Amino acid sequence: ISICRDLPNIEVITFSVNGISDLEPLNQCQNLSELYLRKNNITSLDELFYLKTLPRLRVLWLAENPCCGPDPHRYRMTVLRNLPSLQKLDNQAVTEEELSQALVDGVEITAPPSRRIMENGWSESMESSAAGSTTEPESELLNCSLEETNNTRKELAVKSVPRDKYSSFSPQETDCNRKTRNNVLNAILLLMKELDAEGLEIVQQTVARRLQALQKKELQEE
Repeated sequence: ISICRDLPNIEVITFSVNGISDLEPLNQCQNLSELYLRKNNITSLDELFYLKTLPRLRVLWLAENPCCGPDPHRYRMTVLRNLPSLQKLDNQAVTEEELSQALVDGVEITAPPSRRIMENGWSESMESSAAGSTTEPESELLNCSLEETNNTRKELAVKSVPRDKYSSFSPQETDCNRKTRNNVLNAILLLMKELDAEGLEIVQQTVARRLQALQKKELQEE
């Protein structure tokens, strides 16, 4: 997610089911208002340190990460103590009572997570995250990716993707290829918000040429 360092004006990010363990690149996104990170490899709530500097963050979805731990109350209180401006956490509205309770039950995070660099160049947290990662079932991966892609399209006033179109992969495609395609689509839709009229015209022309080339290829194959 290092690309986020170059997107200071981005407002909505959907990175669910991506194996992410480090949130440091997000601290440059000062206009970020919604962040979807469920089902990643975020092992420590200390990563919230990088979100505390985001003044407009109102929606955060962090559920189903290792950092949530076995105590849902302590997890929620800690997140709200460090991000008191949130209006919704894990698809659940934040109340004034919770914010007050978070000052008592939550843990304040005052420093970034420590990452000890190993001899092979990997950090300790990266190694543990990789070891503990699991493969998402195909149907679940498609469901969450489709939901978040359509949320992004709604934000951009673009027509939603029908389920049959979104999941119409050939039998030869692997889960990795499918996930890559979905992630690329999400990234393109988000980056379009950073473009002005001239940039969008260039994208439109490029897409038109690409479609013509693909259609010509299909006709030749037939």
